[in-house]
Amino acid sequence: MNVKALINQEQESNASIMQGVFKGALFAVSISLVAILMFAFIIKLTSISDVLIDPINQAIKGISILMGCFYAFKEVSSNGLVKGILIGAMYVILSFIIFSLLNGQFELSKTFINDLLFGSIIGAICGVIAINYKK
Repeated sequence: MNVKALINQEQESNASIMQGVFKGALFAVSISLVAILMFAFIIKLTSISDVLIDPINQAIKGISILMGCFYAFKEVSSNGLVKGILIGAMYVILSFIIFSLLNGQFELSKTFINDLLFGSIIGAICGVIAINYKK
């Protein structure tokens, strides 16, 4: 194989990886949207304590990222840590854009940075779990 063929193969591989990461993050966001709508409906019908809302939101985010990793890693068998970090970060960015559009304002804050860090860490953990679950 010549050098040009190897470079083309590497570029196709990188594009495929990013496509899988994007699909996983998009899948995680869609799960979050459904879960948050259901949670909002439950809040409306019951009197859930305000203390429980943030932990439940974080659990929804974590479960969504885990499901996104499982979805993205159906045919992948390596680099779960790095790909999980990318899925978690992409999930947070996509969620920020979608929920900012729904809210009508874009405001980068300390919360966004914390969510990005949380999403990346959870993504790393979930990526390792999803890759090793198949083995």
